[in-house]
Order: sequence, then structure tokens, then C-alpha cells
Amino acid sequence: MAVDDVVRQHIDALVQAVGVTANRDQVVEILTTVARLAETDTDRLDLKIANAALKEMADAFAMFAPYRQIRKLTMFGSARTQPTDPLYAQARELARVLAANGWSTITGAGPGIMAAGLEGAGPERSFGINIRLPFEQDANQFIRDDPKLVSMKYFFTRKLMLIKESFAYAVLPGGYGTLDEVFELLTLVQTGKAEPAPIVLLDTPGSDYWHGWDCFLADHVVSRGLVGADDPSLYKIAVNVDEAAREILGFYRNYHSLRWVGNTLVLRLLARPTEAEAAELSERFADIMSGPMRVLDSPLPAEKRSGEFLDLARLSLRFDRMSFARLRQLIDAVNCLGSAPPDVAVAPG
Repeated sequence: MAVDDVVRQHIDALVQAVGVTANRDQVVEILTTVARLAETDTDRLDLKIANAALKEMADAFAMFAPYRQIRKLTMFGSARTQPTDPLYAQARELARVLAANGWSTITGAGPGIMAAGLEGAGPERSFGINIRLPFEQDANQFIRDDPKLVSMKYFFTRKLMLIKESFAYAVLPGGYGTLDEVFELLTLVQTGKAEPAPIVLLDTPGSDYWHGWDCFLADHVVSRGLVGADDPSLYKIAVNVDEAAREILGFYRNYHSLRWVGNTLVLRLLARPTEAEAAELSERFADIMSGPMRVLDSPLPAEKRSGEFLDLARLSLRFDRMSFARLRQLIDAVNCLGSAPPDVAVAPG
């Protein structure tokens, strides 16, 4: 049977006793779901999965909460990459360059590329989300005793946190796990389940790992119409750190973030576009929006109530909620506007 009024009254009383005020409706819904699990004779294993997943997410949410506004790169790659491998040096240097530009790095906290990223970022700008495995994986020496480390039992909760908290992604060559991560990441961005963000596939000069992967997609996936012709614009292959860093930092040259207000998509920008620039963008990207793009002189009422980034410039559009690769191309175009801030500077080695 459904959760009855008596159970709901007990849940409301519990929330009141705990002193919950912020987001009370969501806390009540979570506890109502727990009550439903108790009512339906849920299998013990299912309860253990739900319990562990909720605990792990709660730990990760608490760890990241003080750092939510800091831009973070998530770095994926093989746990088996050795410190003598040129890929290790690439990962370490990219994290160092981003740290010099105020970014932090998140990795899976294990060896190989994960250790390289945290070594380059340094202890103040490192986050780790470890996976507990019976082999191969233990938190590396760069994050092992750091409070910015959480350990998880399940890959799905770990991947959720690696993606949810990030503003950009760098993926270096790896095995099944790395390929799983890059395809899931691309799927989330392609379908709008994750916000637009730079995805850099970083390799070394002369290697064909990512170029071979790209050719496979072009010859066997894109050519068959299994993904859109514009979808390869969701990622960039780079063979040096400077190229990778410019892709990541350049994405936020003018673009800051986005917000849905009803059916209106608002792009928040560092510099206000001119009316002529907005008109030109409306013409170029008419295929993904209904009606012209508008330059907003002030935040929309819903944005004012939330108090988020009220000082930023804004563009609004009626986006079709389907063409996320084209939306990425629109963001790239916004970053190239004549009124945008100067090009990014990458920290020297």
C-alpha cells in the first residue's frame, strides 16, 4: 500500500525534530521513499545497495560542499600507466597548469593517471573519489591522508560524483574503465543530462590511440547516423598540454554558466554581447531555437530570487532541448565574440 497519512505525519515530525528548514520538501521525499522501501518487503540486498549508495553520496556531497564554486577538472585514465610513461607526465603537467590558473583536479584517487593528476595539482587543489576493489586500486600517496578523499563501493555512485562536481574533463588513454567513462560522459553531455563542458582527449605526439578511436566513430558510428553529425564537436583531441589547457580555459573565456527558467535557456556571460552580435548568432543557430536570441539587461525574476551571478551579462533563447552539440558550438561562438574578454593565457612551465 502507499505511504499513508500517519506515516507522512511521522516523517513531518521527524523533519521538524531534526530542525530541517532548507529544502525541506526534498528531505521529506527522501524519507518517504525510505518508508516505501520498508513497506514493500524489499529484498535485503536491494536495501543494502540503496543504503550504501545514499551514504556514499552523502559523504561526497559533504566533502565537496565548501568547494562547490571552485572550478574543477575531472581526469580519467588508466590505473596501469607508469610514472615513466610520457602520458603520466602529460597528466601531471595539465593538472599543474590548471592549478596555476586557479583550478582543482578530481581523479579516482588510484595509481597511474589518477596519481599523476593529483601530483600535478598539489595537495591544496586535489580531490579523490576512490573505488574499493580487491585488486589494483588503493588511494595513492598524493591523496591518501587528505580529507578531500572519499571511498566508494559502487562504480555508479563514483562516476556520478566525478561528473557532477566537474567543470571540465580530461581523458587519457586507458582500458575498459576509461572507455566506459568517456562514452558515458559523452552520452550525458549529448543528451543534456550533464551541462555543456570541455572534454579533452589528451594523448602524446605520434600516438594514434584517440585518433584511432575517432576514426572508428567516424567510419562506423557517425557515418551510419547512430550519433549526430555535429556530435564530434563535443570533444577535442589534444597531443600537448598547451592545446588541452587552452581548450579547457577557453571554454570559460566569456561563457560562465547556464540556467533554465521555464522554457527559456539563459546563458550567463562575462561580457555583454551587442545587439548586432546577438542577431548574427540568432541567424547562425536558427536551427536549434525558436525565435531570436535576446540580450538581457538584467536577470529574469526567477534568477533574481535565487541570487545567482546577478552581475553577469545574459543571452536568452528558446532552445530545442535536443541539439546539445550545436549548443556547444553556440558557446564556442559566444567565446569568440568581439566583445568577449581577451584570449586566455596558459601558465608557463
